[in-house]
Amino acid sequence: MPDIATRIIEFNKGRLPEQLQLKYQAMAESRFRFFRGSGHLFYEDLSKAEHFPVSPPAWICGDMHIENFGSFKGDNRQVYFDLNDFDEAILAPCLWEVVRMLTSILLAFEGLDLPKKEALNVTRQFIDVYAKTLAKGKTVNLDARTAEGIVNQFLLQVEKRRQKELLKKRTVLSKKGKLLLSADYPKHTQLNTDLKAELLAHIDQYLNQRSTLLDDYRVQDVIFRLAGTGSLGVKRYVILLQNKAKSSKCLFLDMKQAAPSSLKPYLGLKQPVWQTEAERVITLKFRMQAVSPALLDSTLFKGDSFVLEEMQPSEDRIDFEQIKNNYKDINRVIVDMAVLAASSQLRSSGRQGSAIADELLTLGKNHAWHQPLLKYASAYAKQVKKDFNEYLTFYKKGAFK
Repeated sequence: MPDIATRIIEFNKGRLPEQLQLKYQAMAESRFRFFRGSGHLFYEDLSKAEHFPVSPPAWICGDMHIENFGSFKGDNRQVYFDLNDFDEAILAPCLWEVVRMLTSILLAFEGLDLPKKEALNVTRQFIDVYAKTLAKGKTVNLDARTAEGIVNQFLLQVEKRRQKELLKKRTVLSKKGKLLLSADYPKHTQLNTDLKAELLAHIDQYLNQRSTLLDDYRVQDVIFRLAGTGSLGVKRYVILLQNKAKSSKCLFLDMKQAAPSSLKPYLGLKQPVWQTEAERVITLKFRMQAVSPALLDSTLFKGDSFVLEEMQPSEDRIDFEQIKNNYKDINRVIVDMAVLAASSQLRSSGRQGSAIADELLTLGKNHAWHQPLLKYASAYAKQVKKDFNEYLTFYKKGAFK
């Protein structure tokens, strides 16, 4: 098998060079960030695993880990807590999703200096709750009215956040008094003049062709957005929209290039034929989430397909660093994540090749797969540590420049 550097460089071909360097830098920060940025390694290895439990095909988000759950504003303007990253979404054995989540827990908890015993207990809890939710066959959605504990507190804080705070962080007033996106904000990068003009014209045309709540808004500015780990290097923009009647009222749109799912080469399951990768992403978001994010849509720009939605601030995720000393809060969050993982698969069951709900119910009642999954996750967490050390050696030698 090729070395780690070769496998990673091959996978990331075609990404924007400057942003790709930021991805490689982020992956060198910790084992967990390396794991987040190298999902293709995980699934390549999983596809070759012997004696891995067989499970029904389901729609999965493809990159489930503890930081891929967060809050977002739904199209009904209510704030929800749910899975929120579907770039890798695809039809796959349903337990592929679960074992990636278990591995992420082990790596993340080690990075937080939490006892291994606690991490193992939490992985067992995740499996148990996931299985019981499948066995009940009833989906659950979490908002400020239905969530409990730390997630409830988190959603209430998000609901109270005022738009003025976001505008203060991310925008500036020009000398002429025009509201613009701030190039000094850490996750913004200025665009070249020609590309910026093309994007502004494209979004203006998009708004004119859509009859939505955006009818009352005009394009004000656009800038490059840096966010995530695995997606660094793809084209991604923040679009500032300003209300025509009330200039203090604004919306932020996220416009993210959709790339093929990194799982696809390792699956034998027949996949639907999507017109674009963005169609795949938004269809599966719609199918798997309880409520779709606000303004969810797709667009084609300069030959690439993009997913459009109201921007979700990266800080709208549970900060495990802040709650790491409170086992009750950690346990509550992991329980909620397990419920949401099972709910997303039940919600999308029986669609375009996915197993019907009865098959998922049967899996939930069968405990034979629990221990093999825990065993694989524990072994693969050790493999990630080995791969990370190899990656660091290549990184320090400049292999990724």
